[in-house]
Amino acid sequence: MRASLRQKILEVCDRKISEKGPAVGVSFYAFFANRNDDPELLMEAAEWWIRTHRLDHFEKAAKIRTMIEGMDLG
Repeated sequence: MRASLRQKILEVCDRKISEKGPAVGVSFYAFFANRNDDPELLMEAAEWWIRTHRLDHFEKAAKIRTMIEGMDLG
């Protein structure tokens, strides 16, 4: 996963948790604008979310944050 996508996910999860509390859910669509201006990045997020981890459509932001923090970047 690109560093820029990883950082964006962390920022969005932090913001959502801050605004709505630790039980807030997110979808991978939360990391993108309403228009599809970067389809490759969207597919990268979808691949990680759906194929790699087989996550539900909505997951707890805290869970996603923990998963992203624990990723091996090497």
